[in-house]
Amino acid sequence: MAANASVVDGLPFTDDKKKYILEQLDPILEEMVSDVLTEVPAQPLEFMVSWLRKRSGLSAVGEQMSLSAKNKALKQELKQIQSSIEEAGQAMGGAADEEEEEEDDDDECDEIPESFKKPEGQMSRARQSVSAEAYGQWNQKKAFTPPSHAKTDDQKDRLKNTLMKSFMFSNLEKHDMETIIMAMEEVKIKAGEKVITEGDDGDFLFVIETGSLECIKVIDGSPKVVKTCEVGDVFGELALLYNCPRAASVVAKGECVCWKLDRESFNHIVKESAAKKRNQYENFLKSVSLISSIDAYERSQIADALIPETFKKGDVIVRQDEPGDKFYIVEEGQLYAKKGEDRVMDYKSGDYFGELALLKNQPRAA
Repeated sequence: MAANASVVDGLPFTDDKKKYILEQLDPILEEMVSDVLTEVPAQPLEFMVSWLRKRSGLSAVGEQMSLSAKNKALKQELKQIQSSIEEAGQAMGGAADEEEEEEDDDDECDEIPESFKKPEGQMSRARQSVSAEAYGQWNQKKAFTPPSHAKTDDQKDRLKNTLMKSFMFSNLEKHDMETIIMAMEEVKIKAGEKVITEGDDGDFLFVIETGSLECIKVIDGSPKVVKTCEVGDVFGELALLYNCPRAASVVAKGECVCWKLDRESFNHIVKESAAKKRNQYENFLKSVSLISSIDAYERSQIADALIPETFKKGDVIVRQDEPGDKFYIVEEGQLYAKKGEDRVMDYKSGDYFGELALLKNQPRAA
């Protein structure tokens, strides 16, 4: 507290106002400045106003909206309501139409992020176009017999331990987990070999047993490494989850051993629960101000890295002055931060904490 007191030393304020600055204003300003320096916005004032609105739960839209803007917004809302009513009337035309629409919603590419979609020029080449899966061979109702590739007991154990670390596989039933393990096929990859090419169609996902690979994405015309996949990581799943082109190229840094899973086994056993969980995390991450502005691919990588932790009322999650190696986002519930014996901050769903220790490489501030 003595170090922080220097912030208000010499200010022409009473002691109670100095205490208010230290306990109430300083934590908020410190967090906001940290986010400003992280994002380095071209318009810092607008960024800070937007940050404060999100932090307080207000809409990012200015409260002083002009009358004409409000009128335009109301007209747009009325148009959307009318459109919804028309769609509802059409949907009531028959159960068969409704069932067909539900199937379309499940498999079309319309709802995937724009950054995952294939350019117009590529839509007619390769095998059946990806969007055609809504009506193609993958959606035909037929008996499914998963492939089975022989493995040693040691390989089965290693694969299971690896899959349990992934949100896509960790909630599978025991029988489904055993089926997925047997359906995976070992792939040995040489150093420098390209396993996946950005923009291509994808029929497999991969789990890394040994080695590491780099995910390379073309950004502003230049290839850039956006992620390094290590032992236990899953890659290539986006094309299977969203029926869309490969979002990035993947190249082996050295010799690697991976296990690949085919699209059909993935669709029949894993896809539904995995897609639901990923969408839940990605939608949640859009409400977090620190990372709401990143693109869809980066957000999907953060969604994959999230590890849920549950705490009981009264549990201490981080302690002041201790080193920190985790950053927390509140999914549900309420928390508060203390400095000494003073309560300095409250947190709700969508709020985050613990980032300062990571950004500044300093002990926990509260």
